Amino acid sequence: MKFKAEIDIMPQDALLDPQGKAVTSALQNIGLSEVENVRIGRHIRIFIDCNDLKTAELKVEEACKKLLANQIMEKYDFKIESC
Repeated sequence: MKFKAEIDIMPQDALLDPQGKAVTSALQNIGLSEVENVRIGRHIRIFIDCNDLKTAELKVEEACKKLLANQIMEKYDFKIESC
């Protein structure tokens, strides 16, 4: 079976996000004063060929832990659907 995983990786809430802070400031400078506390992350889409959904979830979890996310500084969440 083919699966599609949508992975979102964001900085840990307790850590500063200098890029997000710069974007927040820039948005306010162009007249969007209502915007506050922007956080910048990454979105990754991968396709995986596995026998079942549970195996696909385990493989995506392994990819996130071993390569895609720095667990000291980032958190991740993902959704998987068949395709």
